[in-house]
Amino acid sequence: LVLPLIVSSLVTGLSSMDRKVSGKMGKYAVAYYTFTTLIAVFTGIVLVLTIKPGKGSKDSSLGNLRNLDSIQTVDAFLDLIRNMIPNNLVEACFKQYKTVYKKTVPQNLTEALNVTESQKAFSIIAFPPQEELVPVPSYFAGVNALGLVVFSVCLGLVIGSMKQQGQVLQDFFDSLNEAIMRLVSIIIWYTPVGILFLITGKILEMSNLAEMGSQLGMYTASVIVGLVLLVLIVLPLLLDMANQKHPYMLLLITALGPSPITFRCLEDVTSKWCGSVPPVGATLNMDGTFRYEAVAAIFIAQVNGMELNF
Repeated sequence: LVLPLIVSSLVTGLSSMDRKVSGKMGKYAVAYYTFTTLIAVFTGIVLVLTIKPGKGSKDSSLGNLRNLDSIQTVDAFLDLIRNMIPNNLVEACFKQYKTVYKKTVPQNLTEALNVTESQKAFSIIAFPPQEELVPVPSYFAGVNALGLVVFSVCLGLVIGSMKQQGQVLQDFFDSLNEAIMRLVSIIIWYTPVGILFLITGKILEMSNLAEMGSQLGMYTASVIVGLVLLVLIVLPLLLDMANQKHPYMLLLITALGPSPITFRCLEDVTSKWCGSVPPVGATLNMDGTFRYEAVAAIFIAQVNGMELNF
């Protein structure tokens, strides 16, 4: 359900934006989303590097990762750009582009070794065979979410610019988004059963349950402390700087409020931006998700004894 949820939610949110009305507000919203996301990721990284929940692991099931060839930074960046613009949208639903390295012998070295028998010993000593890693394009199984996000953003903006001509498509994606959300809400009721069996299987594979439990506890504490700092300090401070109002009353009102309640509250403030800013924010401005993903990546590296650099 990730694929239709990403496409429908982004297209619905962006197609409902009125660029003339919400142009200035949209810039503020994007700046706010970007700033809070960066703050969330930064504070999460600082906390996990300070607490170090994965340090002290005696058993590393992924220790062989050190022997793998690491991808170059330039190739990783180029892979992101290639995935942003997929060659085939259908293929992007189940494949991602990735650069791999193939060991080859340089051509000039091969020619140097093709000499007479009397010269071969000298050539081998003078030119020891050295393999080179050559980047080779490849694909691996997985949803190319980045490419689908870029396509959905472009499609949503185009549909929004079509006004009445794009109303049919806007209604279609709006209905599709609502149907997917209802389907997700049904599946959520059965999710705990699946998670129970997944966690149980992993627990049975652990050789040192006490150590792993301690590390997971510290990891959970790192994430929760970061979320508390974000919700109780960073976001209220931004709200207080914006409108000089007490932020904690709004926090108590909207803490458990779903989107319909949020929309009703915003309609009393301004109806022009209610249909554009909240849907995009609910889809893109997931500070908690970005935080725990950054913390999880560093935590996994710490558990497996891998040193990270910038």
